[in-house]
Amino acid sequence: MPSSLIAEQLLNGLQLGLMLFLLAAGLTLVFGIMDMINLAHGSLYMIGAYLAAAVIEASGSFLLGVVGAVVGTALVGVVLEVALLRRLYRRSHLSQVLATFAVILIANEIVRMIWGSQPILLNMPAALSGPVELGGIRYPAYRLVVIGAGLAIALLLYLLVTRSRAGMWVRAGASDREMAEIMGVDTRILFTVVFAIGAALCAVAGALLGPLLAVQVGMGENILILAFVVITIGGIGSIRGALVGALLVGLLDTTGRAFLPYLFRQLFPAVIASEAGPAVASMLIYMLMAAVLFFRPTGLFPARG
Repeated sequence: MPSSLIAEQLLNGLQLGLMLFLLAAGLTLVFGIMDMINLAHGSLYMIGAYLAAAVIEASGSFLLGVVGAVVGTALVGVVLEVALLRRLYRRSHLSQVLATFAVILIANEIVRMIWGSQPILLNMPAALSGPVELGGIRYPAYRLVVIGAGLAIALLLYLLVTRSRAGMWVRAGASDREMAEIMGVDTRILFTVVFAIGAALCAVAGALLGPLLAVQVGMGENILILAFVVITIGGIGSIRGALVGALLVGLLDTTGRAFLPYLFRQLFPAVIASEAGPAVASMLIYMLMAAVLFFRPTGLFPARG
């Protein structure tokens, strides 16, 4: 197997992992601080992608599309948190699941009414549409920019959480919400800000993945499952855990789908390999999650020690 193919798939896995981190970071903070199961998190990712498409079409600028998606989705997140989610914090997880699942259905229908049911294909910036030479391999320039943006946002979020006063409040809320309230942290404002940041991160992921994936109704549901796998592996409420879990899931899923069918063809007859290879590859991340839960039930880096 060519080394260039291995390097390309590793870069693809890194890109997927960083985009999953943008989704999982907000989700893990909402779950860890608010004790809130938000199934509508994937809908914010979808809304961000559609807003980016609308702004890009109107302005012709991809950068403006990303900024517009971030601002618009953050505002949608604030409205959703203030209007609905605040009433669910003290309720059971079953109530939260049912209410946020209803939000998924409502969001899908609203998007369908505004933009229609047909997928939208976003055009990446013309300057980034070609490949670049990278250590002897040709790799799409746009995917490299996505990787760079993901790394920059991950670093910025890490510094925000670990080096700022607001981050101290977030970590305190994730570790012990009641004690944080006793110490004077205004959890209502904290919850709204955290939810807005999570929505903005969803919008970044949606806008950056728009040129690589079809922007369509219901696009957030499948990736939401991966985001929950990530925070389960990394540890609920932990930004570091979300990053490590996202990278593990992204690399394992991408390399497994690329290389396992090839490996199975070397070991088994073609009939068996053609069926078993893709099936096992799709199971790898869930096998990893099961192994982590068996040995470390709270995840690799739980916020609550």
